[in-house]
Amino acid sequence: MTTTLTPAIEPLSHRRRWAALGVLVGAVLLLAVDGTVLYLAVPSLTRELAPTATEILWIGDVYSLALAGLLVTAGNLADRFGRKKVLLLGTAAFGLASALAAFSPTADVLILARLLLGIAAATIMPSTLSLIRGLFTDPRERTRAIAIWSAGSGGGIALGPLVGGALLEHFWWGSVFLINVPIVAVFLIAGAVLLPESKNPHPGRFDLLSAGLSMAAIVPLVYAVKHAVGSGIDGQVALAAGIGLAAGTAFVRRQRRVADPLIDVALFRNPAFSGAVLANFVSVFALTGLLFFFSQYLQLVRGFGPLEAGLAEMPATLASIVVVAAVGVVVARLGRGRAVAAALGVAALGLALVAVAERASHYGWLALALLPVGLGVGLALTLTVDSVLSAVPRDKAGSASAISETAYELGAALGIALLGSLVTVVYRAFLPADAPAAAQDSLAGAVAVLDPASGPAQAAREAFTGAMQVTSVAAAVITAIAAVIAWRTIPSGKD
Repeated sequence: MTTTLTPAIEPLSHRRRWAALGVLVGAVLLLAVDGTVLYLAVPSLTRELAPTATEILWIGDVYSLALAGLLVTAGNLADRFGRKKVLLLGTAAFGLASALAAFSPTADVLILARLLLGIAAATIMPSTLSLIRGLFTDPRERTRAIAIWSAGSGGGIALGPLVGGALLEHFWWGSVFLINVPIVAVFLIAGAVLLPESKNPHPGRFDLLSAGLSMAAIVPLVYAVKHAVGSGIDGQVALAAGIGLAAGTAFVRRQRRVADPLIDVALFRNPAFSGAVLANFVSVFALTGLLFFFSQYLQLVRGFGPLEAGLAEMPATLASIVVVAAVGVVVARLGRGRAVAAALGVAALGLALVAVAERASHYGWLALALLPVGLGVGLALTLTVDSVLSAVPRDKAGSASAISETAYELGAALGIALLGSLVTVVYRAFLPADAPAAAQDSLAGAVAVLDPASGPAQAAREAFTGAMQVTSVAAAVITAIAAVIAWRTIPSGKD
């Protein structure tokens, strides 16, 4: 995305501005829900499509991976051709890809459909924040609008499992995708009527090579992690990792040289900016990495139905919604930097408590542990977008927002890839040596072939619970480190 300041959109009436914000927040909410709505469907689609453990990870991860890899490029295209136009085209493509996902006959087709969903989503996300910056020229209004936008992103992550659970209680697994089609139709009509058009009048030259390098840096590195988990460390892992690192290095060097970079890497020299981006990344990393397998834990270990499992995750959802009302008070008392650090600290504590509660016989302890997770992550996500934009000059706002959005989606992709891979590795390590082959592949595979009351099935559930505990502790440690970094780098504006 270019570094030229987004020009203000022709002033709209107060009512239309906030109605337009509703459309933009609705679009972000749809993307965030779609990123997590699949989680509860994994057990049922496993029975229908019989994916391997690696395919399950790809089904969950390829959406955010494609979105993260294409986000900056898509934002640059929106700057050139019109943000409203690109947003509406992407929304239509999102609806078509959702229909393909809903009726996928095999795991491979579902992975392809999820890839197409991620590509379509990449054309939607950048336009939303750019349009908000143009719609709300008053700083106080803009901060409030960005807070609502952030709440839509964070709330969507938590709402996904609930929506999925409600649908799966009555319909087949494909319903979690098919529901997108009528919602997309409403957004297309509302967006065409309410949203104004805007574009950058001087976007500069489009750098196709930089766009290719950005994808070449992300995809091979995540593939290396997945392949190492599924097949061990071998030549493919070394080759993929080498390609990703080489492409990433070339991308950074090129951004420093070209006149119109896709990302202004010089922004990372600002500690406040880097700290805010890291906090944004870690918040999503920890939450999505945990939720992807947490829904399976609730169904396959605790025996909850899909809707019951979705409701069981409601404490985190409700806590993240409360943040919208509390954010002003927290920032007024602590300042922005300390508030972000405190939020991450609360989230880290919650993740540690989740690890303990996963062994508790009563669900109530788990519900209590989820409250600080939702509260901390919701507050951190709400504050980091504003922190990123506040850490740089106004003429760098476009590039800053592109980096923030990329960190958000890359955090989701790597959260599933890395924490999900850790779950798989530890689960297999905790399994008895004589466990059936199906059980060694995944807990879902074990449940599909074993008598639930048998010793091997119980051993598989115990192993999965232990893996979830280890992963929750790992997420807590990472989040706590990010809290310390945020405390030291993001200004608070208070003595």
